[in-house]
Amino acid sequence: METDYIDVTEIAGDDVTSEQVVRLCNRYYWASNFCSGKDVIEVACGTGPGLGLLNTISNSFEAGDYSEKMVEIAKQHYKDRIKITSFDALDMPFDDRSKDVIIIFEAVYYLPDFEKFVLECKRVLKKEGTLLIATANKDLFDFNPSPFSFEYYGVKELTGIFKKHGFSTDFWGDTPVAEATGLQKMLRPIKKIAVKLNLIPKSMVAKKFLKGLVFGTLVKMPAEITDATSEYVVPNEIPGQIPDNKHKVILCAAKRV
Repeated sequence: METDYIDVTEIAGDDVTSEQVVRLCNRYYWASNFCSGKDVIEVACGTGPGLGLLNTISNSFEAGDYSEKMVEIAKQHYKDRIKITSFDALDMPFDDRSKDVIIIFEAVYYLPDFEKFVLECKRVLKKEGTLLIATANKDLFDFNPSPFSFEYYGVKELTGIFKKHGFSTDFWGDTPVAEATGLQKMLRPIKKIAVKLNLIPKSMVAKKFLKGLVFGTLVKMPAEITDATSEYVVPNEIPGQIPDNKHKVILCAAKRV
């Protein structure tokens, strides 16, 4: 049975950690550096918290998601400000070489065929166009995969796949593990055991309870971020030849060459 991914997506008004909001903002602030004056699309946009920000700086901007439920939530918020449609990332409704930037955040692991997606991006991107990816870092020893995921890719795997299909890559790490609180660091070995024994709860309700215990007071997920929602923390450049074990999030800019 197909999923609409609502069960694994934080939507506007959900209780989340402050770190989640900072990470959300950081990836869109980072992407903004590539999008000014460009023709941009965001695929797998979810409920679209960063769409308004990207729309204000892009020459043209569209977005979409596989889940019709999430598309409807995004459309209810943005009304006619942004064109948001339902489409499959593996078969995008855009002309050949028509876009400068394609964005996919925290969703490549939900694609059943990542290499097919890379080839689809190669078709849609203009010469020297860029695909921007933000993804959870699978190379952390306590990594916990989403229950609906197909496969996760670290910097080494992404470097190889993109090189194979004619892209150059640059990488950054966001949310350094070293900056976690003492409690979070202490709980990492326990989390690893829980992941191995499949004890991590799958429901968002149960996860919220655990987040409250570990991170303290939760905040509301914004429906739309602005450049003032959070302070931009510039991510750290990292090599693409060796696995990264220092950051929670990997950012990748893959340029069509």
